[in-house]
Amino acid sequence: MKFAVIGGTGLIGSRVVENLKAAGHQAVPHSLSTGVDIVTGQGLEAAVTGVDVVINLTNSPTFDDASLAFFQTSMDNLLAASAKGGVGHFVILSIVGVDQVPGLDYYRAKVLQENILKAGPIPYSIVRATQFMEFMDATLGMTTEGDTVRLPRTPIQPIAAADVSSVVAEVAAGSPLNGVLNIAGPDVYPLDELGRLTVTARSDGRTVVTDDTAGMFAAAHGDVLTAPNGARIAPTHYPDWLARNRPRRSG
Repeated sequence: MKFAVIGGTGLIGSRVVENLKAAGHQAVPHSLSTGVDIVTGQGLEAAVTGVDVVINLTNSPTFDDASLAFFQTSMDNLLAASAKGGVGHFVILSIVGVDQVPGLDYYRAKVLQENILKAGPIPYSIVRATQFMEFMDATLGMTTEGDTVRLPRTPIQPIAAADVSSVVAEVAAGSPLNGVLNIAGPDVYPLDELGRLTVTARSDGRTVVTDDTAGMFAAAHGDVLTAPNGARIAPTHYPDWLARNRPRRSG
């Protein structure tokens, strides 16, 4: 099968391309760096014409309300080009619980992306993943002041990017779901506890303080960001991932 992986040079996309190629498929990565602009439409028609499956793994450059316009324009362009090019399956990656956190602009934008795909002309699959383990350092950074990190007790079920990529490739190579598959890591942590586990493993000297008003995840209430019933549970545990991904020391 032939795949166009839009956003195919990023964290997930590059791994999806590798997985598809390893399975014997033809997978071509596309991004701004390869001359494909999904907002202006430049290079888009050539990228998707004649492919069996389009996998859209692009992300908005901002997480504010401008992300709504990004997903509206990019999905309109992608679906129009894909329909014209004869694409038979369109896949996107979204977020577990995305429709239950209306207080976050970016989550509302991802819901818009899902709804545009559902209403579009092409059979589709939506893979919703929990928070990536790879993003934990950035999450800590967003609420760090000096040597103190403030994090809420929001339950988080982190998943490794490698596990996400494996499932996205598998779903893309299968028949369209015309629905949603939820995937999550094997363990649930309060975010503040996850932060303490991370800074201890990193030995970076910061202290994590519980603050249920801190950061973007304070807008998520209850267990909406954890695996719902029927979700597929990935194998990688966060402590094991941490042990394999220690920061390299210079010198």
